[in-house]
Amino acid sequence: MNRKYILSACLVVSLTACTKLDIPIESELTPENFPDSPESFVAATGPVYTQFRERYAVDYWRLQELSTEEAIIPARDGNYDDGGQYRMLHKHNWTPDHPTVRSVWEWGFGGIQTCNRIINMFEQVEESETRNQTIGEMRAMRSLFYFFMMDLYGNVPLFTTFGSTEQPVTSSRTEVFNYIESELLSIIPDLSTETGQIIYGRPNRWTAYVLLQKLYLNAEYYTGTPRYNESVEYADKLLEESDLALVADFLSLFMPDNGPNSETILAVPYDANVAQGNQFSRFGLHTALEAKYELPFRPSIALSTVADFYALFDLDGDRRNETWLAGQQFDFGGNPILIRTTNRGLDATYNGPNPTQEIDWHLEFTPEMPLRNVATMDVGNDQLGQARGVRSVKFYPDKNTHPSTRDSNNDVPVFRLADVYLMKAEAILRGASASTARGELQTADVLVNKIRERVGAPLVKGIILDELLEERGREFAWEAWRRNDLIRFGKFEGSWAFNEGEQPPNYRIYPVPTSEMRLNTNLVQNPGY
Repeated sequence: MNRKYILSACLVVSLTACTKLDIPIESELTPENFPDSPESFVAATGPVYTQFRERYAVDYWRLQELSTEEAIIPARDGNYDDGGQYRMLHKHNWTPDHPTVRSVWEWGFGGIQTCNRIINMFEQVEESETRNQTIGEMRAMRSLFYFFMMDLYGNVPLFTTFGSTEQPVTSSRTEVFNYIESELLSIIPDLSTETGQIIYGRPNRWTAYVLLQKLYLNAEYYTGTPRYNESVEYADKLLEESDLALVADFLSLFMPDNGPNSETILAVPYDANVAQGNQFSRFGLHTALEAKYELPFRPSIALSTVADFYALFDLDGDRRNETWLAGQQFDFGGNPILIRTTNRGLDATYNGPNPTQEIDWHLEFTPEMPLRNVATMDVGNDQLGQARGVRSVKFYPDKNTHPSTRDSNNDVPVFRLADVYLMKAEAILRGASASTARGELQTADVLVNKIRERVGAPLVKGIILDELLEERGREFAWEAWRRNDLIRFGKFEGSWAFNEGEQPPNYRIYPVPTSEMRLNTNLVQNPGY
């Protein structure tokens, strides 16, 4: 696990250096303790990355995924209902008081303000290449936080200085878009072209390129002005200037020992002991899988996917099919995973003559999720209810998960080269010109087939936009991009599972939390809330 120790050490240094919260951080700086080496500059940026990782794979992930058909947390005889918050995300009827809407707003703008504070500190340091690069990295992280906030909440406050006593006002999504674009364009020369462990978990030049590519791909939705040619331009800049390459083994990108590789452009590094926040193994499995995966805890049954989404994983030979557990379950020796229960313990609706008769039931995950209580989206908590929903092992269960906190070691990718290829293919299908990169003319088919060939899936010919959305679903399942994709493709108001669809378009963005409206009367609530 030494791949994470560099970042973790930086976090420890930075956090222990900022414990006197009752005095301005600037007053602690003297000519003797200003950052003066690459290591000390990186250490001083630690709070930004701590903030980034703490909620990225939990609350932020939930807003982006539970509002789509990729993931669901149904109630199970009242368990996991949690005030209906997951049901609201699934059915698109959340309000400004939703707890995750509030926590992600606090997370995102907390990250922005932390970036502002550290940039302000570095601007007092004598100019050097290291100083400029680190400021560029902080501005890139601030731009990424702003991209997330703009994508989720639409019209948000822009504040880029530290220490101001004035309450920020709401800026339009177009204004925020323009700010992100200008920031990224201006910092490109200062960002490193390094890859690998030395910069893993921090933004480099390729991060700026892929974020610009993503920004331009969504420009027509965000601002009303299509910019697909610019999206292709930044894809090509990344492809021509970098040596990034798809890894041969798709599944390795998400294993507990994942880390720096040729494909991941930016990741959130997690460590079960010192950089916690990844709990996919905790929430997304089943108690009866504990022994199979040698887990040091009993996993939860909360999280799964729905039949509509699982149906995409039907391509012959596609290794991405292996990221799901469906049907009857077996251990690695081929033995059935049996659960000792009773007839009524298996099925609470059992009305036969022997409700207490003990049986051995072969664990079977079903894509279908019949409800026992429609109003509360409850599938029951008998053995059948607990096994409703296909389970994901994309972020592979980690036997070295912390036994108390149940945090795992799998790093979570934010941007991958596969996304560069599929975004470029999409931009071409939306009207951009096919272009030559790395010595080949890259049409949409050529780009998609790079992804298909890697996983052993059938190659495409004449792919269309709807098929490309399906391919994005297969490739980026549970990587926190589905909501963004569905909105861009005009599918967010569709129906799936227990979401009847046809909601008003105002649900494409989340509301400003009630708590923030009370704290800052300059904020303007989003339409429809």
